[in-house]
Amino acid sequence: MLEEHRLDPSIHDRAGFDCGVPELDEYLRRYAEQHRRRGISAVYVLTDSEAPDVILGYYTLSAAEVDASQLAEDDRRKLPRYPVPCFRMGRLACRADQRGRGLGRLLIGCAVDRCLEARAQVAAYALIVDAKDDEARAFYAHYGFTPFGSRPLAMYLPL
Repeated sequence: MLEEHRLDPSIHDRAGFDCGVPELDEYLRRYAEQHRRRGISAVYVLTDSEAPDVILGYYTLSAAEVDASQLAEDDRRKLPRYPVPCFRMGRLACRADQRGRGLGRLLIGCAVDRCLEARAQVAAYALIVDAKDDEARAFYAHYGFTPFGSRPLAMYLPL
C-alpha cells in the first residue's frame, strides 16, 4: 500500500532515488534534510508499505505570497490588491522507474490535501508551482493549475 510520510533520513533511502533530473535528485540527497531542519521547506515522501525505505516520489511545501495583480482576472477580482498568502510546492519528483503509475497525480493530491488541512489553521489562497519546462507546465495544467499572467511557467491552483 502506498503511504505518504515526512522525510526521515533514518528510514528513507535518499541516495537510491533517481527521477532522471539531476537537480531534483541532488536536492533530495543533499539539501532536503537541511531545509527541513531549518524550517525552509517541509519534505514529504511517497513509499510502499512493503518497502518503506524506498522513496517512490517526493514533494516539498513552504509558505509563499504572490502579488494579486499576477493572477487571472477572475481570481484577481475576489482578492485584495496586496500580496496574497499561498503555499509553494517547490519540488515534485517521481522515480524514473515508476513513471506511468499516476504517482505524480497522487503526490499533487497529497500536497493539496495537506495545504487544505494547514489552511484551517493558517490562511492561504492557492498552491503555487514553478514548472521547470513546457512538459511540466502541461502536467500541472492538466490538474487545473493556471499560469500567472507574465510568467507562463509559474502556475497556481486556488484552494
